[in-house]
Amino acid sequence: MHDEHALPNPDGSATPDDFADGASRRAVLRTAGLAGAGLGLGALAGGTAHADAPQGPSAAPDAAATAAEAPPRKGKTMIGVPFERRSTVRVGIVGLGNRGGSMIDLFLAIPGVKVVALCDPVKDKTAAASKKVTDAGQPAPATYTKGDHDFENLCKRGDVDFVYVATPWDWHFDMAKTAMLNGKHVGVECPISLRLDQIWELVDLSERTRRHCMQLENCCYGKNEMRVLRMAHAGKFGDLLHGAGAYNHDLRGLMFDPDYYEGPWRRLWHTRLRGDLYPNHGFGPVSNYMDVNRGDRVTHISSFGTPALGLAEYRKAHMPAGDPSWKETYIESDRTISLVQTAKGRVIRLEHDVSTPHPYSRINSLGGTKGVFEDYPERIYIEPDHTNDEWGDFGKYAADFDHWLWKEHSNPPGGHGGMDYIMIFRLMQTMQLGLVPDFDVYDAAVWTSPVPLSHLSIKAKGAPQAIPDFTRGLWKKARPGVDSQKPKA
Repeated sequence: MHDEHALPNPDGSATPDDFADGASRRAVLRTAGLAGAGLGLGALAGGTAHADAPQGPSAAPDAAATAAEAPPRKGKTMIGVPFERRSTVRVGIVGLGNRGGSMIDLFLAIPGVKVVALCDPVKDKTAAASKKVTDAGQPAPATYTKGDHDFENLCKRGDVDFVYVATPWDWHFDMAKTAMLNGKHVGVECPISLRLDQIWELVDLSERTRRHCMQLENCCYGKNEMRVLRMAHAGKFGDLLHGAGAYNHDLRGLMFDPDYYEGPWRRLWHTRLRGDLYPNHGFGPVSNYMDVNRGDRVTHISSFGTPALGLAEYRKAHMPAGDPSWKETYIESDRTISLVQTAKGRVIRLEHDVSTPHPYSRINSLGGTKGVFEDYPERIYIEPDHTNDEWGDFGKYAADFDHWLWKEHSNPPGGHGGMDYIMIFRLMQTMQLGLVPDFDVYDAAVWTSPVPLSHLSIKAKGAPQAIPDFTRGLWKKARPGVDSQKPKA
């Protein structure tokens, strides 16, 4: 998806040179507003006072004390609400860059799924994706290429059941909102939004429109993650105590590649926020292990960040003088470490680091009274299976605890080790059979909430920030999730 952009000052305001560089006034104002989102989110962020809290007589009384209280529900809960059963799922895809341009292959690989509409202002990308559809033997899809807002016309179509959003983060909220207001279920790549007020708005819209709004967190469907999930539910780890997840991925080369992140939108977020920009890959699976929103809930987050040095050092070593990146001031912590507390007293550690050299890791750890699992590399130690403080072979648990999806699809197509396909297959299956989705808007809200809240906590020197109860009290009831039963039909 094309992304116009501004190059903000460290405080988030646009510089005079931004307009000369070709960024539209709309894009500059949008960027400045997002960069200063903490000002608008203070009252919604919760927890203790923070650096963005309003001061003086105009400040809202007791804003921090009341911030975590959920606003009144505007519709009925979406917990346990099934999809309408349909033999064919008609999909519209918005954003056909690196992610959307590859995920279309997986939609086309699933029987009973038709890709009927495509949207991206870059016409070459839309044309290439359209050819994939016709090459798969489906009718040519409708295409929407007339500017940044043509997705609105795609969402108005009467022959689209599900909208898949794979665009730069700036657009996720608007697109999810537009899809639901036009009666479409919607799945969004991570994160679903970067502002807490917008996250609440998506929760309310899902409830009002009776449309599901889902964070398409593929790592929840990883083979290891699903095996650990089933082992946790079987009691193999005993009473759960702690877990950890991360997105530690050296993206420096890609973020400075002028072609990979069009814009370059992803690098620019490092000029806007200081917290964990991408918590979902680590937070989603661990939340599932601990049945967050299904018997437990996360209550507070405390975050700490290192200095922001990595991107500037990489730029100095690799980017020529005069490159637009030299106008940028990076404030995003090179490594963010957060501790999340749950209502049952469990602790989750989250990490984010895309700016320094290191091997890829999502950490993916779970510990309880009977032992612990750690990934990267995978290893396990649980009693009574293991003794003498020596790690055991995690592969020995495959036969008993691999999820039925991985047993049925032992060699799935697509990227990320097959988890992308497993996720899309299961989502389309729940729509075709009229089942309750494995995760919902409340999960999306929780998994994304560390983005704004970690930023506020870092600015407040690690002060805890309350995580809202997006379920409005319904988290106490156990219910199914990603650890699903194989459908009979």
